[in-house]
Amino acid sequence: MNDENLRKIQAITEAALLAAGKPMSLEQLRELFDEGERPARQVMEHVLALLEAACEGRGFELKKVASGYRLQVREEYAPWVARLFEEKPQRYSRALLETLALIAYRQPITRGEIEDIRGVTVSSNIIRTLLEREWVRVVGHRDVPGRPAMYATTRQFLDYFNLSDLDQLPPLSEVRDLEEIGREIEKNMQAEIEFDASAGDEGEGAGEPASDTDSNQTLH
Repeated sequence: MNDENLRKIQAITEAALLAAGKPMSLEQLRELFDEGERPARQVMEHVLALLEAACEGRGFELKKVASGYRLQVREEYAPWVARLFEEKPQRYSRALLETLALIAYRQPITRGEIEDIRGVTVSSNIIRTLLEREWVRVVGHRDVPGRPAMYATTRQFLDYFNLSDLDQLPPLSEVRDLEEIGREIEKNMQAEIEFDASAGDEGEGAGEPASDTDSNQTLH
């Protein structure tokens, strides 16, 4: 394939990623082309590498997350881009972040197990918010009396927090407590601002104040 064709595929890919407003997988990008002109997987991977290189030194980057590829504002420019929007996103409560961190690191995990580690009751609003945001899902039920639901994170969780897989979470050996893990997760939100971003409601429980009885127990 000559350079002219590669440049055309790269331009089409860039335009599609700008317009999509969500990650696109390599196969979804290939399906933009008619069967007769559809680039091979190796060619599409090469085009994506070219596009990534073309973003160097610019205010946006090509980022691979769990669901595919997307063009997004570079994290260091997020504070300025955020000023385009009248509303500021709500900050997540410590309790919500700690609950989400426990699910991410200990999945599958039940609500009772989360409460045992945190030392406080998990608000129903928090679980509902995480389910509604599609950051967690029920993956089964623990084979104990009452058969409590077991929670695990989703692909949407990885996409939102700018991760391609769970291995990109900070190692437990490098963080002191649940609150610090929560801050690490929250930090990844800043890079999630995309070209079609709009200020949104974070859902019930997002701004819930942390309980005075919340503990900072260390994960074991």
